Amino acid sequence: MTPLTLAGAAPVLRPPVRPGLTELRLTACAAHLGTTFGCGPLTFLSGPSGSGRTSALRGYEALARLGGGAPLDDTFPDPGAWVPERARPDPQRRRGFRLGCTTGGPAGPVRLDLTIQAEPELRLVAERLTTADGTVLLSSALRDPRRRTVQAAWHTGGGARVTHAPLPDDRLGTALLPLRVAGSTAGQRLVLAAAEQLVVALRSVFVCDPRPDRMRAPASATPATAPGRAGTRPGPERGRLRSDCGNLAAVLRRTRAECPQRHARFVAAARAGCSGPVADVRTEDRPDGTVRAVLDRGDGHLTPLHRLGDGELRYLALALVLLTGPGVLDVDPVAEVPAAFQCLTVLADDFDRCLDNRQTRALARLAASMCARGHVRLVGSVRDATAVREGVAAAGAAAEGHPAGDGYGAGDGYGAGDGYRSEGGHGAEAGMLTVVDLGR
Repeated sequence: MTPLTLAGAAPVLRPPVRPGLTELRLTACAAHLGTTFGCGPLTFLSGPSGSGRTSALRGYEALARLGGGAPLDDTFPDPGAWVPERARPDPQRRRGFRLGCTTGGPAGPVRLDLTIQAEPELRLVAERLTTADGTVLLSSALRDPRRRTVQAAWHTGGGARVTHAPLPDDRLGTALLPLRVAGSTAGQRLVLAAAEQLVVALRSVFVCDPRPDRMRAPASATPATAPGRAGTRPGPERGRLRSDCGNLAAVLRRTRAECPQRHARFVAAARAGCSGPVADVRTEDRPDGTVRAVLDRGDGHLTPLHRLGDGELRYLALALVLLTGPGVLDVDPVAEVPAAFQCLTVLADDFDRCLDNRQTRALARLAASMCARGHVRLVGSVRDATAVREGVAAAGAAAEGHPAGDGYGAGDGYGAGDGYRSEGGHGAEAGMLTVVDLGR
């Protein structure tokens, strides 16, 4: 928190400005040509099948992976699929694609644009990092196709206005700048601040794709040992929720034991989206060492989650994701930056898949309530945004009136005492929704 002093008053704490993506550009990428859309705390891409919703979210995910230091080969295993269908090769038989983004945060708007060659070999041939006033902080270009490097130049200031050096052509140069820039001049410090903002905005992304078929299988009660990924320490998963939510039962056991208030809100969400009465959602240990989740109906009857339909399972998984954070989800937060200055972004393709309108409205209401607090953002895709708009509007009305007993009021365990202080204020939910119609 940043101290803020008001005239005649004691210092108060101003919420930190968390970096976040404000614009995604798919200049020439897969099915998109010149597609640009804004991103807010709660963003939904709508449109029919074939409108490019999935490829837009894949573009966001690819930028996130590059921001986390992943090489091009891991980020684009099928690079040809990213090239626009009608793109013709140049005289050297090269084809590629272009995408980029803009982030907001303490450093102001920071823009990143990439040109990636897909054929005949995958390489990052041009990168440009700029500020809102057009100052070029980093630029790179492929000068010699025989070398696996690009010639980069970054802003320095002082006597030498620009520093030139080679960078590898298989990784995002912006993510490497903290290792190359000393920060001894004002210009270098500007470069570092912009690079840090972009990396923090992109890196903490959780791709949520609940798979009901995997959620029905019993989960291991003992976290398995997972191999260490780049930039992370190896060791046990510690009950982190995977992207497919196949270990939902094991994670539910953990969250129910560690945070009763958060679990109570999850139960309220389950009550709003599942058929029949729901008094609790709990887990049972099985003799074979696995754990299963059950709905407690309140009358002595327990319904195992594997008996629920696909829609109810996806609804429960998405609700749990929205109510948790990096400590529970299988993501890699930026360890060097305090959690109060980070924001987790959830990517949810086909957000409304298998859901009826009632469930979609309830999830959208929950998403709006959580995104208004500032520590989580959601970018999802839907076929029709009508139910989403209705759910977000209901969240705004509830925040204005603070109706008692609905599980969404101020006493839900997400106040200032648990590190999730609201930054939105009353009614913020209704004004934060961004809907992008890709079907037009």
